Amino acid sequence: MDDALNIARGGLAAAETRFARSAQRIVEAPIDESVDLGHEMVEMIQAKHHFSANLKVIEFAQDMWRSLLEIQVR
Repeated sequence: MDDALNIARGGLAAAETRFARSAQRIVEAPIDESVDLGHEMVEMIQAKHHFSANLKVIEFAQDMWRSLLEIQVR
């Protein structure tokens, strides 16, 4: 269970970094003409979905722990 949580935490951090880097490139777009705004928007949307997916893994792991604890209490 801890492995799933650690992997999900790493995924959250990676998605956050990916989003932030893309946002930074968008900010620099007026200066750097090589920035493809369409590509950066896709990057940000993908980062958002990766973040959401990792949150679902954490929520699922918490639900599993809660269920296991409830079984032991009975």
